[in-house]
Amino acid sequence: MAVGPTTRRRQLGADLRRLRERAGLTLEEAGARVGISKATLSRYETKEGSVKWPAIDALCREYAATDAERVALVELAKGAKIQGWWRSLADPIPEPMNLMLTLEDEVLREEHYASMYIPGLLQVREYAEAVHRASEVECPEREVQHMVDIRMKRQELLRRAEPPHIWCVIDEAAIRRRVGGADVMREQLHHVVELAALPHVTVQVLPFATGAHAAAVGSFVILRGPAPELDVVYVDLLGGGLFMEKKPELERYRLAFQYLSAQALDLESSVGLINRVAKEHA
Repeated sequence: MAVGPTTRRRQLGADLRRLRERAGLTLEEAGARVGISKATLSRYETKEGSVKWPAIDALCREYAATDAERVALVELAKGAKIQGWWRSLADPIPEPMNLMLTLEDEVLREEHYASMYIPGLLQVREYAEAVHRASEVECPEREVQHMVDIRMKRQELLRRAEPPHIWCVIDEAAIRRRVGGADVMREQLHHVVELAALPHVTVQVLPFATGAHAAAVGSFVILRGPAPELDVVYVDLLGGGLFMEKKPELERYRLAFQYLSAQALDLESSVGLINRVAKEHA
């Protein structure tokens, strides 16, 4: 899978910090050697904002990086400005969704825990429309359709030549909650079963019988990159979402997902339950 601009930028920051620490230099010392401020170098390392590749080249030389390391980081810096398909859309995209699209365009694996609704990547259009109308009660219909169009476009990653692995643990409440009416729910649940048959999609149901569990606070997604330090967690919140990438936060959600997948039904039992619930939506 190709590495996109956000992954490039985050990888660049992590590698710059590693090389500087290996050289035994402080931010202030390293910046002074190449004529940039401590604040600018800190921004480079914390993956914020744009970078200038000549500065990256100079830093690598000061850090005594190998030629291979220097060339690789300069290429990362040059490629960090490439933009994704959604940048050309006529209507604006909310910033949290903008970042989600950027990360998702580059992800190698996604781990979803869905407590309220079927995960967006698995939704049929009518279901997605009903969710948006309920969540954004004052949102004009044109905006609802715009956001649903984006969600449908997002789902194309499932059909890529080299798709990411999508692993969803869905709370039983989400498959029983009637969204959009009985016909929509039957179509939605049958669609989930169809997707679960794909080799790169894993679907498990967390049954009510499990009782209390590791993620009672709500839905989240772990977006996994080429290396663990490039992972990001997205937590669904009322009116938006929260992205987290600090190591303790990542570890907390990774562990929670491990527990959830262990408590959930196996793949065959999950599909069986989904099919039974689909028949109940009559």
